[in-house]
Amino acid sequence: MTDSTAALPAGAAERWGVRVVPLQVLVDGAPLAGTDLGAETISALRRGARVTTSQPSAAAFADAYAAAASDGATAVVSVHLSGELSGTVQAARSAAERAPLPVHVVDSRTAAMALGFAALAAAWAADGTPVDDARVDGRAAEDRRRPASRWRIRRSGASDTRPATDVEAVARAARTAAESSRVWFLVDSLEHLRRGGRLGAAAAALGTVLGLRPLLTVADGRLVVAEKIRTRRAAVERLVAVATAAALARPGARVAVHHADRADAALDLAHRLTEATRGTVREIVVSPAGAVLTAHVGPGLLAVVVSDGVPGEVPARP
Repeated sequence: MTDSTAALPAGAAERWGVRVVPLQVLVDGAPLAGTDLGAETISALRRGARVTTSQPSAAAFADAYAAAASDGATAVVSVHLSGELSGTVQAARSAAERAPLPVHVVDSRTAAMALGFAALAAAWAADGTPVDDARVDGRAAEDRRRPASRWRIRRSGASDTRPATDVEAVARAARTAAESSRVWFLVDSLEHLRRGGRLGAAAAALGTVLGLRPLLTVADGRLVVAEKIRTRRAAVERLVAVATAAALARPGARVAVHHADRADAALDLAHRLTEATRGTVREIVVSPAGAVLTAHVGPGLLAVVVSDGVPGEVPARP
């Protein structure tokens, strides 16, 4: 189980049996509802509405854990957004104390597909799926303007694996993947993060007063400024450089590219990373950042996640 800030690509949760507990987006105090919450969130931000978010309640997690038990689960591994950024993981822990089955709550200490890859790593460990055979659905594969093979990179070979029967081993797979991940965010404005309390006023001033384009990252569970860059073009170049270096440092890494209303830019970024990493990554996927992350960062987001994506208990065969 995870939450909606994992920004899993369409179909991935269903394919791998990951249940998603949603956070809410509120526009002028009213919960947002619709078929495309990301687009509706962007529209609300652009018209100047007051956009906030709300974590799932302990009751929502209690219902989710009870439903899992009713469906035959014997235990739950619940992997969530950094506790430094949200109270979501604490709500999960509160519900876990009175759940009708054992629940192992994992604070990923990260966000976006860094969290998503951690949840998927747990799912692969739980059912014994060979990591080299695991695939993550994404927007890039649906883009008919380019062959899907240019966007989906897989290592040859497979793994001999068995399902992890130790629930702690499944939780450990999630923690291992989360700890291996790096994530960088490039946003058009830091004002949304400042208003939401996810970034300090001094850091936000880098963009609003000095006109810089900082690259943000998650360190020790918190959102921080990684580098200060003068222009968006230079920031994109730097985003490509740091993500490429991280991917090349871990052969067989998985990469995700997120965006908020920048689908074409995200596809171009994925293409550049595919070329720069010279086919060494397992897979590159592209997906929207999702309504909750978009509410905090605003339109124009580009983000890259690089993860080992390898469950600690599921070794790959050479």
